[in-house]
Amino acid sequence: NPYSVVSGATPVRKESEHYFFKLTECVDFLRRWTEAPGHLQPEALNKMKEWLGEKGENKLSDWDISRDAPYFGFEIPDAPGKYFYVWLDAPIGYLASFKNYCVRAGIDYDRFLAGRNTEMIHFIGKDILYFHALFWPATLESAGYKTPDAVYANGFLTVNGEKMSKSRGTFITAESYLKLGLNPEWLRYYYAAKLNANIEDIDLNLADFVARVNSDLVGKYVNIASRCVGFISKRFDGKLGKPDFASDMEFAFASSAAEIAGYYEYREYGKALRKIMQLADMANQYVDAKKPWELARESDRDGDLLTVCSTAMAVFRDLTLYLKPVLPNVAAQVETLLNIQPLTWADAWKHLPVGHAISPYSHLLTRIESKQIDALVEANRENLQATEQTAPAAVEAKPKTEIPPIGDTISIDDFSRLDLRIARIVAAEHVEEADKLLKLTLDIGIEQRTVFAGIKSAYAPEELIGRLTVMVANLAARKMRFGESQGMELAAGDGSGLYILAPDDGALPGMRVK
Repeated sequence: NPYSVVSGATPVRKESEHYFFKLTECVDFLRRWTEAPGHLQPEALNKMKEWLGEKGENKLSDWDISRDAPYFGFEIPDAPGKYFYVWLDAPIGYLASFKNYCVRAGIDYDRFLAGRNTEMIHFIGKDILYFHALFWPATLESAGYKTPDAVYANGFLTVNGEKMSKSRGTFITAESYLKLGLNPEWLRYYYAAKLNANIEDIDLNLADFVARVNSDLVGKYVNIASRCVGFISKRFDGKLGKPDFASDMEFAFASSAAEIAGYYEYREYGKALRKIMQLADMANQYVDAKKPWELARESDRDGDLLTVCSTAMAVFRDLTLYLKPVLPNVAAQVETLLNIQPLTWADAWKHLPVGHAISPYSHLLTRIESKQIDALVEANRENLQATEQTAPAAVEAKPKTEIPPIGDTISIDDFSRLDLRIARIVAAEHVEEADKLLKLTLDIGIEQRTVFAGIKSAYAPEELIGRLTVMVANLAARKMRFGESQGMELAAGDGSGLYILAPDDGALPGMRVK
């Protein structure tokens, strides 16, 4: 009940049949709370300083917390026809929901909230920062409740570059996603891969969604187990041998737990997943080099086969641990597969003993099929095409782009002069004083190249790191005022958008495009 919060110690005054929260009496507290380290992101901190103003400016006014009927929500006691403003009682619903949970779980609600060791963090959308970083802490403090230790705001979610909106026709429902049998963990991974500690919008690009999930989760992560577990089950009665790590792989995995935990702690989820996928690449390169499928055909190499597969499963276990915050259901399946207790962070780089028995392999994650996305789009067609339906029926729809004519015919010899290579984008950054360019560092297996690409209008740098693309490796270097461009990254475009080229699953940096 909001009344229990805005009564007693909370400063409330009544004026002209309205009730006001005395926000002007909370300015000193709000300044202290706002400026406490870690309470707000820099962008949010700047907004709070703007709302509060400098000392003596008195920018805040008292907050009208009542509304006249007809309204919804909680009626103010002893005030017929008056209701509490929804943005007073909505955050209080957080505590009400938590109290409900405490009653069902046998937790002492009052003791839990009274304990100053309790960490209370709010994750919100950037459009409601005003209510959660200004009104809510002031309300809690005045009523004698614990205030949030931090309020973290996220940006908006867009779909294929358009703001989520029913009226604009860019709206996909969660219900349709689930009814069509799409795995929620696919979406969890994709969102996490794009999130960081800043207040930035992220885009659900459906084509990129399919490519990233299939490449990272299926082509890299699950691929490690699917190529090795079968040999352990069939040839070694499901029992692990002793792993044998190359020094570089052992150092990389053993030293990564603290780094990845830090990324999670500071909400740099995209960086965490990029680091995990780098480790997955290393694990796949190990399996590719050892070729267990070839060892299995040689009767005198069983010892080597068991060592290789056990090594692969050891790093797969750690990758699962690192992915568990994002993929809890998949992690639970892996824990069943490995026949182990639920993984915790303290288990990092603790290998299973020799002779430990694992369960037979069952599929952990399937690839996203294009027909599933087609069905999702079809199920939301009324939403996704709302803007198109508003166009006059008599007007002939024009194609989005004019397809240019095919160029002059070349010979196979002409084509063979191009050395096109698969490249991984290991770094990407803005170029000062350049409106169109991003500076990319491309790994082509044998070396890294710096390339200046005119794709700034289509991609944020952090979205590109870790992705595979195609580059012209034998193009003469070009000196620019920003530096030397050592090749060309390939992208498609029609004047209205740019799309970098990306290879299918299994391609590795340095492979030649034929």
